[in-house]
Amino acid sequence: MKDKVSLKEIIKLFLKLGFIGFGGPAAHIAMMRQEVVLKRKWMTEQHFLDLLGATNLIPGPNSTEMAIHIGYDKASFKGLITAGLCFILPAVFITGMFAVLYYNYGQLPAVQPFIYGVKPAIVTIILGAVYPLIKQSVKSFSLGFIGIAVLVASLLGINEIYLMFDAGFLAIALYLIKKRKMDSLESFVPLISLQITKITYLTTTDIKLFWTFLKIGSILYGSGYVLFAFLDTELVTNGLITRRQLLDAIAVGQFTPGPVFSSVTFIGYQISGVSGAVVSTIAIFLPSFVFVALLNPLVKRLRNSKVLSAFLDAVNVASVAIIVAVCFTMAKETITDWKTIVIAIISIFTVIIFRKINSAFIVLGSAVSGFLLSLL
Repeated sequence: MKDKVSLKEIIKLFLKLGFIGFGGPAAHIAMMRQEVVLKRKWMTEQHFLDLLGATNLIPGPNSTEMAIHIGYDKASFKGLITAGLCFILPAVFITGMFAVLYYNYGQLPAVQPFIYGVKPAIVTIILGAVYPLIKQSVKSFSLGFIGIAVLVASLLGINEIYLMFDAGFLAIALYLIKKRKMDSLESFVPLISLQITKITYLTTTDIKLFWTFLKIGSILYGSGYVLFAFLDTELVTNGLITRRQLLDAIAVGQFTPGPVFSSVTFIGYQISGVSGAVVSTIAIFLPSFVFVALLNPLVKRLRNSKVLSAFLDAVNVASVAIIVAVCFTMAKETITDWKTIVIAIISIFTVIIFRKINSAFIVLGSAVSGFLLSLL
């Protein structure tokens, strides 16, 4: 395994993922695993799982934080910044272009036929990646039990952050019951002080947008759908955008690659032009960089403590179980007729037979298939 890699390699990988990363966090993480564990061998399966578990414990967009974790792990602070920006910026630029078109013409381009084909393929990409993660994370009967319990609870709609911490604390309890001893625990209470200097060319609206999205990025757990609930409360209720604009922002977030949080670029532009798009984007992603910078150095220390290692193992299992639950929900919503069933079956066989195939080709082929089948 490579201890360190060059910034050039990090740029090449995460720019690519930023442009081809359709399907949301679970799909992005599946693609990252394929690239950094299987193809490039930058880290072990176990360490990737540890980073995934740690990511799920902090607020913010999970796949973006995984990119930042990997960058920090492979090239220190420069890697953290580089990986995060390279993964985010393609989505931001593409979303920004849609924002300009929407602002000027009041409608979005007709891309639904392509997304129709991509979505069932994304399910198979996730399944192809999650199976090895299941084998790696379920190390004992108790962890298997925890994973099944989290999967069921997630499908029943229980908040994922509660499931993560409950799984971890249950594992600690089981460990202490089994070993009947306590390891010494250290408390880490990072204190963050952020001071933002008002720039003269920013409007009052820009400043309001900055603080609104900084707050959301600092406290939001869960998927992009949770983000949209926050946006409805913060922006639609206060009259900054209409619900139609919010729904169109959701659509943009779904059919563009990269993190769904790039939808705020679209929203910021509708509210306050280029400056609104820029400050909104910076604010929503800034907390993720800070949280990862604070948490990443602690992951190995967690692994070295027997008690905290039990906690991390359970969080890893819970993370995988939640991905399976997301995959199940996506399958119900997207594989709904014979056309999507055909695309899903072809994608499954492709993933199984051609294990080293780049997921970008599966996404591209499925998009074209969706378009062609929609003509029937």
